Amino acid sequence: MSDLIDEPIQGENAPEFSVSELSGAIKRMIEGEFAHVRIKGEVGRVSRPRSGHIYLDLKDDRAVIAGVIWKGVAARLASQPEEGLEVVATGRLTTFPGQSKYQIVIEDIKPAGVGALMALLEKRKAQLQAEGLFDASRKKKIPYLPEIIGVVTSPSGAVIRDILHRLRDRFPRKVLVWPVAVQGEKCASEVANAIRGFNAMTPGGALPRPDLLIVARGGGSLEDLWGFNEEIVARAAAESAIPLISAVGHETDTTLIDYVSDQRAPTPTAAAEVAVPVRMELLAWIDQQDARLTHALTSGVTRRRDRLRDLSRALPRPDSLTEASRQKLDHLDERLPKALTAGVREREVALGKTAGRLQLATVQQRIRSEHKTLVSFTGRLRLSYERKLSQLSDRLAALDRQRLAMGYEATLKRGYAVVHSDQGVVTNKAYAETARGLEIEFQDGRLKLGNGSQKKSASKSGTPDQGSLF
Repeated sequence: MSDLIDEPIQGENAPEFSVSELSGAIKRMIEGEFAHVRIKGEVGRVSRPRSGHIYLDLKDDRAVIAGVIWKGVAARLASQPEEGLEVVATGRLTTFPGQSKYQIVIEDIKPAGVGALMALLEKRKAQLQAEGLFDASRKKKIPYLPEIIGVVTSPSGAVIRDILHRLRDRFPRKVLVWPVAVQGEKCASEVANAIRGFNAMTPGGALPRPDLLIVARGGGSLEDLWGFNEEIVARAAAESAIPLISAVGHETDTTLIDYVSDQRAPTPTAAAEVAVPVRMELLAWIDQQDARLTHALTSGVTRRRDRLRDLSRALPRPDSLTEASRQKLDHLDERLPKALTAGVREREVALGKTAGRLQLATVQQRIRSEHKTLVSFTGRLRLSYERKLSQLSDRLAALDRQRLAMGYEATLKRGYAVVHSDQGVVTNKAYAETARGLEIEFQDGRLKLGNGSQKKSASKSGTPDQGSLF
């Protein structure tokens, strides 16, 4: 500031500075004095514009400092700032000349102690519970004996060894391990991506989709387990179509993924015990059920045999059941020859009576009677036919006379003529003057006209040529 603030010269006004010069001097002074600071306070207003930067306020009971987290830093934060959360922010102070204000450019921000983390956890828990992600109705049933088990954990820790050892002891299954960081900044994103990655696999593919997922890690402090309290992990677990068992921490540790998972196991080893039954116990149970089934079948057959024996004692002897029928059959056998003989005799008598009615004189008399009837019918038919034919002839003659009276031939007898062409009857003079090959029809024949010559057509009376009319 010494180069901007000079000693005033006696008799002259104080030196003048431009706004930019003064703002720049203030900016350099603040950034030089407060290049690295840590501030503890409560997060106030939080704004997340589309640019990806985060703008917020840090406040206590007497003052407020504006803060900004640039997009690149915001993407790397282990925990995102939320309004009302007490945090410790690390960064540098700078000024924003456009608004004459100073602000802190935050390079790291963390909750201020376990109390702040617990408050944030309770807030997230209440939000997810309000959305119904903890409801028992949406939880899926754990398969009794999954074929493939997917495990989301660190590949180098004791957790995966405990799970594999326990599965091998109880019931060996195929296991797919998705390696993730189980604490730190990358933990939440990697665990969420692993859950979604297992769900994206194709059932029965080259790398088949698991039938069950286990998300596991060993115990630790609240800060160590915080990645499993992140909202993206809880939502990924809730969206999983594959049944999911959470086994994070020891028995007393509880994280958000425990509430949204389909079943919580107190330890990773317990998760393996929940995932599969004990093979030897299952085989023993099968043997026991087989023995029970054999005993039940044997007992059932024995009881039914005894029951059948008891019922058979109440039945009559087989011979007594057919005695009456055999006796009736013998009686009918004795009656059958007599009945056949009597039937033949009755039919002989009936045949004799019928033959008596079929004598030759009777037949001839019937024929003569029917012949007379036929002759009489034929005569009546002929008379009716002749009368109908006469009526039709008279009607035909009357129609012919009517045709002749209405035809144009009768008109020709009264001195009229009809002019014909190859197109039909000519009815006007204009067409007659241009037409060729005209014919005039008279009562007694037709006369052809054309090219100035006259030709007489064949006629009934042989009339001589009369010359052209035109």
